[in-house]
Parts: sequence; structure tokens; C-alpha cells
Amino acid sequence: MRKFNKAQVFGMILCFVWAAGSQIWADVIVKIDGSSTVYPITEAVAEDFQRATGTKVTVGISGTGGGFKKFARGETDVQDASRPIQGEEIKAAKEGGIEYLELPIAYDALTVVVNSKNDWMETIQVSELKKIWEPEAQGKIIKWNQIRPEWPDKEIKLYGAGSDSGTFDYFTEAINGKSKASRGDYTASEDDNVLVQGVEGDKHALGYMGFAYYEAHQKRLKALGIEWDAKGKSPVKPSEGTVLAGTYNPLSRPLFIYVNVKSLEKPEVKKFVEFYLANVARLAKEVKYIPLPDSAYTAVRERLAKLQKGTAFVGHAEMAIPIAEILKRTPTP
Repeated sequence: MRKFNKAQVFGMILCFVWAAGSQIWADVIVKIDGSSTVYPITEAVAEDFQRATGTKVTVGISGTGGGFKKFARGETDVQDASRPIQGEEIKAAKEGGIEYLELPIAYDALTVVVNSKNDWMETIQVSELKKIWEPEAQGKIIKWNQIRPEWPDKEIKLYGAGSDSGTFDYFTEAINGKSKASRGDYTASEDDNVLVQGVEGDKHALGYMGFAYYEAHQKRLKALGIEWDAKGKSPVKPSEGTVLAGTYNPLSRPLFIYVNVKSLEKPEVKKFVEFYLANVARLAKEVKYIPLPDSAYTAVRERLAKLQKGTAFVGHAEMAIPIAEILKRTPTP
């Protein structure tokens, strides 16, 4: 039998203790990924939670679609989403044995922006956005004066969400009538900061992004009012008031977190989600998003307490559904 001296035994004990401690630390990490739009809210919650509890929280930005792929494989505890879960993602979650809770946490106003030096437009019609962004526009609609003759004979530089982004899914369905139907010849990114920088740097640029990213850079960007074509309605700009009044359509939307039900068996995850729902109204406002009504947060906390699994959308991201209506629906597993 091999013999060890005291120093070797002591060293092995230290290694064992370090390894055990490392495993315990690894087990108390709350893992989150998904939407770049929801990221500022979740990051703010995570920072406060870490200060309050000492528990480590990691927040990634893979986009809503990219995040759902990880979520369905059980790689994350919480999924940030800027649109509801879709049919193929529901299927992937079932195949991965993942049950989940769908928890609305705030509103966003998807915002169409131009450079602050743009002096020829203040509003744009939904049909004009479609003319710019529909798949058939690729390589054909390339100048401003093709949209309105009085606009400049200059190339439109387009910036928008990448295909793994929930913002991309929502915008394309709201404007083009079909999720993921879009021209491809534009600068695309799941990181809204890239889009902000692109539009800021080009007088002839146009893009779309979450309201919070516009708000943080509004001195260098200009938000356009959205016109419902020939319906006798005045153009509407994104704001807390227009979103809550239901007049900023079709580009206002609820934001979500999805929670792996099995992850809730871990005390740190359960505490994090409870902390999230207790503080998100305040923190959402701090990072320039629009909180839900108090009654909605009460209903969301009840959904968590009762573990109401599944989605209220059954794989279809309907446009402009009031939050009260969403929360009245019984989720479908």
C-alpha cells in the first residue's frame, strides 16, 4: 500500500475542499440567456440580486431564438424573450424534457429610427415600411426617393435585428405580415448597440430597435411617428403613454422571461425569479422600459406560485394583444 507523508495528506485535503467548494459555487450560478432587448432589464435585476444575496448570475445575449435553443437543451435556467415562444421552440423544449413558465415582465415599443440630421421626415407609413423591408425589396428599393418622390435621391442604409432576434421576428410579422420574411441586404445584429452606432453614423440611415436603446441615444437618433395608412389616424410616436393606451400599434409588445420548471427546484433560481417579479416594475422603468400595470404583476406572481406551465400563445406571436388578455388565458403546456 502506498504511504503518504503529512504534507501530501494535507495537500490532498486542501484539493478536496477546494474541489468541493468549487462544485458548490458552480451549482449556485443562475444561468440566463436570450434577448438583447430584455437584457438591460434582466442585467439590472441580476446586479441587485447579486448584491443582496451573493449568488452569481450570468446573463448572455444570444438573441431570443438563439437563447431558446440553449433553453430547450437545459443549458439555462431562465430565458429572456422579446416575443412569445414559437412552434418549433415548443417542440424542441418538449423533446428536451423542458417544462417552462411564461412570465410577462414589461412592455417595449419597437422603435423606427433615423439619424438626428435627417431633415426630410418625421413620420412613416406602415405600407412604406413594408415597401422598404419586404423580401421583394432586396436590391430594388435602395433610395429614399423610391419611397416618396420628394425625399432625397440617396441610398438608404438599413440597420435591423439579426435573424436570431425576437425583435426581428416581431418586426417582420408586424410590418411584412409573416415572421422572418425580410430583405437580407441590410446590416443585421442581435446587439442593439451595433444598430444604434450604425444609424448614428449615417445621415441616410434607417433602422429599428427596442425603445430603451433609442431612449439612451435620443440626442443622436430620431424616432419616427408611425402612420396607419389612410385610416384617418394621426401618426403615433412610441412612449409609455401611447403603449399603455394601446395606440402605438403594431409595434408595441410585451416582453417575457421563461423559467425552466426543474430549475425552480434549486433555491437560488426560485429566489431569483421571485426577486425579479418583486423588483422588475422599478428596474424596468430605470432602464427606460415600460412597466406592466400592478394588477398584471399580481397575476404573473400567481402564475409562478401555481406553476402554470406552458404558453398563452400556442406558438403564434399575435400582434398587439393587451396584457390583461394574455394573462386571462390558461397556458397550454
